[in-house]
Amino acid sequence: MPLANVTVIPLGTGSPSLSKYIAECVKEIEASGIKHTLTPFGSILEGELDEIFAVIKKIHEIPFKMGVKRVATLINIDDRRDKKASAEQKLRSVENRLKTLE
Repeated sequence: MPLANVTVIPLGTGSPSLSKYIAECVKEIEASGIKHTLTPFGSILEGELDEIFAVIKKIHEIPFKMGVKRVATLINIDDRRDKKASAEQKLRSVENRLKTLE
C-alpha cells in the first residue's frame, strides 16, 4: 500500500506559529477517513494513490482558504508493489534489524 509523507507549509503568515493552519489540515485528513499518522514535521498518509492525492489537494488548499497567499507542500511517496506494507510494518522491520545488531 502506498505511503506518503506530506508537509504543508503556509508562507508569509506574519507569525512563526503555524499550528492553526496545521490543525485545520489534520481535521480534513481525519474527515477523509484515510489512515494517517501525525508527526512533528508532517503527516504520513496510507491508502490508494488516488485517495492520497485527493487528500493532499484538499489540505494544500486549506491555508489559502484561511487567507495565506503562498503555500509550499512537500510530498514523499513510497509505493512498493511487490508486497503489502504499512508504516507500522516498516518501523517493525527496522526495529527487528536493530535487535539483531545488539
